[in-house]
Amino acid sequence: MVCGEANTGVYTRGKPTLICRNTMERQSRNSDNWRWLCWCESGLSLGQSRHERCGPPGKIGAHCWIYLARSLTTYFHPGINLKKIHYYSIKLYEKLEEETGQAVGFHQPGSIRIATTPVRVDEFKYQMTRTGWHATEQYIIEPEKIQEMFPLLNMNKILAGLYNPGDGHIDPYSLTMALAAGARKYGALLKYPALVTSLKPRSDGTWDVETPQGSVRANRIVNAAGFWAREVGKMIGLEHPLIPVQHQYVVTSSIPEVKALKRELPVLRDLEGSFYLRQERDGLLFGPYESQEKMKVQDTWVTNGVPPGFGKELFESDLDRIMEHIEIAMEMVPVLKKADIINVVNGPITYSPDILPMVGPHQGVRNYWVAVGFGYGIIHAGGVGKYLSDWILHGEPPFDLIELDPNRYGKWTTTQYTEAKARESYGFNNIVGYPKEERFAGRPTQRVSGLYKTLESKCSMGFHAGWEQPHWFYKPGQDTGYRPSFRRTNWFEPVGSEYKQVMQRVGVIDLSPFGKFNIKGQDSIRLLDHLFANVIPKVGFTNISHMLTPKGRVYAELTVSHQSPGEFLLVTGSGSELHDLRWIEEEAVRGRYDVEIKNVTDEFGVLGVAGPHARKVLQKLTSEDLSDDAFKFLQTKSLKFSNIPVTAIRISYTGELGWELYHRREDSAALYDVIMNAGQEEGIDNFGTYAMNALRLEKAFRAWGSEMNCDTNPLEAGLEYFVKLNKFYDVPSVSRPEKAGAWSSGRP
Repeated sequence: MVCGEANTGVYTRGKPTLICRNTMERQSRNSDNWRWLCWCESGLSLGQSRHERCGPPGKIGAHCWIYLARSLTTYFHPGINLKKIHYYSIKLYEKLEEETGQAVGFHQPGSIRIATTPVRVDEFKYQMTRTGWHATEQYIIEPEKIQEMFPLLNMNKILAGLYNPGDGHIDPYSLTMALAAGARKYGALLKYPALVTSLKPRSDGTWDVETPQGSVRANRIVNAAGFWAREVGKMIGLEHPLIPVQHQYVVTSSIPEVKALKRELPVLRDLEGSFYLRQERDGLLFGPYESQEKMKVQDTWVTNGVPPGFGKELFESDLDRIMEHIEIAMEMVPVLKKADIINVVNGPITYSPDILPMVGPHQGVRNYWVAVGFGYGIIHAGGVGKYLSDWILHGEPPFDLIELDPNRYGKWTTTQYTEAKARESYGFNNIVGYPKEERFAGRPTQRVSGLYKTLESKCSMGFHAGWEQPHWFYKPGQDTGYRPSFRRTNWFEPVGSEYKQVMQRVGVIDLSPFGKFNIKGQDSIRLLDHLFANVIPKVGFTNISHMLTPKGRVYAELTVSHQSPGEFLLVTGSGSELHDLRWIEEEAVRGRYDVEIKNVTDEFGVLGVAGPHARKVLQKLTSEDLSDDAFKFLQTKSLKFSNIPVTAIRISYTGELGWELYHRREDSAALYDVIMNAGQEEGIDNFGTYAMNALRLEKAFRAWGSEMNCDTNPLEAGLEYFVKLNKFYDVPSVSRPEKAGAWSSGRP
């Protein structure tokens, strides 16, 4: 359950099911607006103390079982952006009791991740490089320090530890009650139980939410329905890629050695053993993550949905499934061998394909937001609540969190794909996190380039928004396949060769995963002039343009091609396809622009041809003059190469002479063949995205998501050339880019 801004209904479904609607006045919105979103998940626990305080069905906290396992709190995250979410959650939980009067049972003994192999030590060093710009503390500690902090450990295999002070665990039921109390204190109205029976969009973008108690009108809705998120999505024709998986944990009886300790043990995570372990009163609580072969998806929920009235039920425990991990844990913490197991709890966790939540507005459905797929719910809860409330109140995300964008998935994300990836993500929960990681379950999807069959045996493919795209190409005798490492690996030399290929001769790259949109209509120029910080290109030309947020941050970078009067082709990176399309569609509706917007990403393939001999090769295939005078930089033309229709744009992300060739997807293989045949004399060859990235860096071409995102303004990113300041009000001082949050493009 979540409660949101005034007249925003946020709904969950099942039993209990809650409706929240905020009744505060607008002028009070600016004070600590975590209060605008409170988070309540569902579950049940058996056992002692906190386990027994889960409420009855129909009450807040009735389904808090899984949070006994999920009640772990940590500042750590292997990524960059989610550390901010973790940090906010912990700081919120620390002050909740004082602010609401409700105890939350927050224990903060710290946590230690243990390394028992050299590669894990490398991983810790890598993670230390990713934490320096955050306020949290994190240290690599020696085995002697680990033993001092966790004296019950068998130290034989331990090489190092990654220590986070302030980590710990929290009582999920008490936390839920405190959040609810805080919400009421600051004006929220909570209604429960209130089964949502249907969601009806209105023509003005608002919603009618039907319940047995009547209809509720809402400006926007947030699906925060936990296990029932798929059912809520289906009410409006969406199939959210979420899979329920079973997760077990074990609680022991009192252990004398634990009882004798003078301070609480830090939470322990054995990454090779794939389990977490923490103190629970005078005993221990142990939770493993099985391999993808042994873990269990709750298949009946996938096919039939969550059983109506699901409440205090649990799944049947299966110790055999986790026995391998129990044995590893007993070796690592020998006192477990003589401990009695008093509870084995098996319940559901909801997984997205990549294990990360889906948070934010959803493309294609106006004013429909999601906060679903929380495999680690409790540590995300407070921070995501704040993140969403800020976004709703201010019209833009407070910081970059693109990895949680629900629009990273699309129609290509089938149930079969989602289940395969959820199995992989669960089984890989504690796998070594390498740079440039690739995971292969569920691949390829139905979304493949027209060149996939031609290239798949020649290269190492990467996954990009459902597409397979060549990262680098093999040569005879070279090591092939995916070899992750924290050091130079098998792709280093081949990528260097591809770099030289483009710099010295000519190369071809498959760019089909680009997101592509056609925009036309009588207001198309007005819409694009409103959307972009750059001027609109003349007919027959292309430019690089940026969409900025109301505070002047870089929300997206696209190329804009003016193909014919009032008709445009917009191109963005593969991972930004629906992210950018949602923003464009929202602005078109908001401003009532008379335009037609069509996503043509899957209809068209793209080949890039780049290098000093690119013109010579392509000139062999067309009677159109490709000379520098006849085909200028950033010019776009419709022509034919060996009778294959192509929209050619003279642009290349490599920084070398080149063209991007947009064509019907079914023509990709034929176009590739004629180009490769024409370029034999010039020594033409393939290159992949790794080489392209090296080339664009050398040219100082920025990439959205790397050198710029919605945390940066265009001046910080060096984009002055693409930003026309006369299009804005409240223009900041160029010498003080940190103030750029004050400037904004005008809104209708």
